[in-house]
Amino acid sequence: MSKSFEKYQKRRLQASYLSVVLSITMVLLMVGFLGLTVLKYRNLSGYFKEKVSITLYLKNNISDKQQIALKKFLTDKDYTNRIRFVSKKQAAEEFSKDIGEDFLSFLGDNPLKSYYEIRLKADFVSPAQLVYIKKELEKNEFIEEAAYDAPLVDLLTKNIKTIGFWLIVGASVLAFISVLLLNSSIRLSIYSKRFTIKTMQMVGATKAFIRKPFILGSVRLGLAGAFFASSILLIICYKINHKLPALALLEDVKVLALVVGGIFASAIIITAASAFMATQRFLRLKTDQLYF
Repeated sequence: MSKSFEKYQKRRLQASYLSVVLSITMVLLMVGFLGLTVLKYRNLSGYFKEKVSITLYLKNNISDKQQIALKKFLTDKDYTNRIRFVSKKQAAEEFSKDIGEDFLSFLGDNPLKSYYEIRLKADFVSPAQLVYIKKELEKNEFIEEAAYDAPLVDLLTKNIKTIGFWLIVGASVLAFISVLLLNSSIRLSIYSKRFTIKTMQMVGATKAFIRKPFILGSVRLGLAGAFFASSILLIICYKINHKLPALALLEDVKVLALVVGGIFASAIIITAASAFMATQRFLRLKTDQLYF
């Protein structure tokens, strides 16, 4: 009978630990996704910003030597990410392809100009900076006009700011919920041992001595949950990266390392703090209050 009861108690304890680890895993997985989204937000916003370009229409009398000098001038600029030169002939061919007919056949002369298309670095894509860059470039003696899609830049900047704001709000709310859920899981696991805590206190054990095993046990459960959460997150990232390679989820090792490190750090800090507060609460209770 005694052995059967011990086995029953052992199974209950194992089931309790498994339940806590699963809860911690799910919460930390949510934390991991949250961290990954926040860290990749800058990369994603930068990806779209670097699609913005400025077109520099060149003067007709520019020589090849002057064109090479202009290219070096543009390449050396801090805001230049990529640069592409399109000659008058290429511009005519591209325009003819776009409209579906050879416009030169009835115009005779080619009215188009040679131009440079500059893709900008993400940090320089904003309405104010583009106005400044446009004015600076138009001062160059070889450039007739600098043009870019100002309404598109305004809309892009506005949308990125809006998404960033709501992302911060959502991250804060989810982080708060995650802490509450982890705290509840740890408190429930310690609640079942409240009588053990009080018994140890009654026989003269110090509070620090009583707290230590509960904190270490909770941290171990947290680390197990962090391991499972990180593994699941990396598997999901692999699957998403396979379907949407443009997101480059696996290429940025630094971001993944920060996310995984954040999961383990969150697990240790939250479980240790929750275990400390839970044991402290039961240590303060009187014996008759443990039944409520």
